[in-house]
Amino acid sequence: MHEGLRAQAVNEYELKAAFLYNFAKFVEWPDDAFASAADPISVCLLGGNPFGDFLQHTVAGKSVQGHGFSVGQISTFPSGHSCHIVFVAGDSSKLLRDFEKDGPHPGVLTVGEAPEFTERGGMIGFKLEHGTVHLLINLAAVEAARVRISSKLLSLAKIARKSP
Repeated sequence: MHEGLRAQAVNEYELKAAFLYNFAKFVEWPDDAFASAADPISVCLLGGNPFGDFLQHTVAGKSVQGHGFSVGQISTFPSGHSCHIVFVAGDSSKLLRDFEKDGPHPGVLTVGEAPEFTERGGMIGFKLEHGTVHLLINLAAVEAARVRISSKLLSLAKIARKSP
């Protein structure tokens, strides 16, 4: 039984790693989000790394619009202004409280897995139901951060219109 739970968790984070990579294909950052055309898309993990090596392997050697990827961990949000995608791991109430207090940051796409992530100002929330990952997108938070999400990605998600 323990083995089944472990396999299920592994599959969940493989899938979420693929989603994070694909989000980069369907998001437009503001012009000033990258210092140069060669800068990588920086994926920052806040609150731990539930992916193991999956995320690093998913983005290794890949690029989107000429930008490669870098993956790193941060302990506070935001860590400088070098993150393009911040994944908030788990549902730590302290992390979510800090995240909610800080509000949106221009050019940073925020993704999380806590049940109330988008209600607390996050942009894209993962919801796992019966082994399927569903997306919830907070359009007000997306607009406040000056990030544009393509209609293709929006069509896959449930849209929340709550203000950040």
